Amino acid sequence: MSEKKDGVRADWAQKDFYAVLGVKKDASSEEIKKAYRKLARANHPDSNPGDTAKHDKFKSVAEAYDVVGDADKRPKYDEMRSLYGSSAARGGFAGGGGAGGGGFNVEDLLRDRAGGAGGGAGFGDMFGDLFGGGRRGQQVRRPAKGADVETTATISFTDAIDGVTISLRLTSDAPCPDCSGTGGKAGTRPRVCPECDGAGYVTASVGGAFSMNETCPGCGGRQLVYDEKCATCRGSGRGMSARTIQARIPAGVKDGQRIRVRGKGATGENGGPAGDLFVIVKVGAHRLFGRKLDNLTLTVPVSFDEAALGADIKIPTLTGAPVTLKVPAGTPNGRTFRVRGKGAVKVDGSHGDLLATVEVQVPAVLDEPARAAIEAYREAMAGKPLRANLFEAGA
Repeated sequence: MSEKKDGVRADWAQKDFYAVLGVKKDASSEEIKKAYRKLARANHPDSNPGDTAKHDKFKSVAEAYDVVGDADKRPKYDEMRSLYGSSAARGGFAGGGGAGGGGFNVEDLLRDRAGGAGGGAGFGDMFGDLFGGGRRGQQVRRPAKGADVETTATISFTDAIDGVTISLRLTSDAPCPDCSGTGGKAGTRPRVCPECDGAGYVTASVGGAFSMNETCPGCGGRQLVYDEKCATCRGSGRGMSARTIQARIPAGVKDGQRIRVRGKGATGENGGPAGDLFVIVKVGAHRLFGRKLDNLTLTVPVSFDEAALGADIKIPTLTGAPVTLKVPAGTPNGRTFRVRGKGAVKVDGSHGDLLATVEVQVPAVLDEPARAAIEAYREAMAGKPLRANLFEAGA
C-alpha cells in the first residue's frame, strides 16, 4: 500500500510528538490531554486571528495529540519511533520509502517487523490507522478566504463613459463584534469540546460498515466551547455587519457589466483574506446619446435644404466641445457619419467613435413664402417622377 493511500508520511516517525506537547514519553493519558488542552487554548486560531506562528503551533499540537492522545495509536507510534531510531543508529534512513546511501526502505523495514518478508502485514496494514481515520483525528481550522459578495449599482450614462467612484452600503455576514467571532462571553476562557474531544466533527454511521464525518453539534466545528455563550450571537460567533465602501467603476463600463473589487467581500475565517465584491452596473439612459459597443450614437436633425444643398452643422459631443459635421449636398435621410475618437473608452485606453445619423425633417406647417418655394420646386421636378421605376416591366 502506498503512503498516500494509508494517510501515513514517513517523516512523521521523525517527529517527537511528546516534545511538541511538552510531556515525557511515559506521561499518562490525563497528563497528555491536559497539556493538549492548555496548548490548544493558547494557540487556537479563533483566539489569535492573524498570528500565523500560533496557527502553525496549533496544527502541530493537534497532530501530536491525534497520535499520542489515542490509546490505540500511541503504542504503534512508539514502536514506529523505536524502529526508526534503531535503524538510524545503524546507518541512518533515506526517508519515505526509498533506500540509498546507507539508508533503509521504510516499507520493507515495517513489513519485516510486522510479519516477515514473505507474508508480513506491510506498512499500510500495520500502521495504516496510525494517522488516518478515527473519531479524534484533528481537523485544524485553517485560514479560509471570505465569501464573495454581489451587489447592484446604477450610474448615469455620462459616469459610465468617464468612470466614477461610488459609495456602496453593504450588509454581510461577519465575525460577531462583541466576541470577535469566538462565540464566548467576554472575559471567559474556552475549553476543548467534550462532545468531539476537540476534533470539530463526529463520526456517524450511515449503515453497515460505512460511516461519515459530520460537523460536531456541540461546538459547530469550532473545536472549542464556552461555558458562557456570547449573548449577541448566542455562541455562533457570527453576526451581520454594515459598512460603506468606495468602489471605482472604470471608464467605458457597459450596462449589465460585472465589476470585480478585490478584497471588499466578506471577512475571511481564521485570519484568511477577505472575499471579493462583484458590482453589477446598471447604466441609465441619456437624453441625446446612445451606445453601440464602444461607439456613441447620435441622431442629428437636418432640414431639406441642408440635405439637398449641403451644409456645415455643429453637433454636440458627450463630454467635450461641439464639433462641426460637414453634410455633403445630396445627403439622403438616415446616412451615418463617423466622428473619430469621440466615443466610449476602450479596454486599451483608446476611444471609440461618435456615429451621427442625419434625419431629414419635414415641416408640419408652412408659411406662404415657404409654400411658394416648395411649389416652385415641385414644378421644376415635374418631369422627373421619383416612382417611375416602380412600374417598369419586370419590376
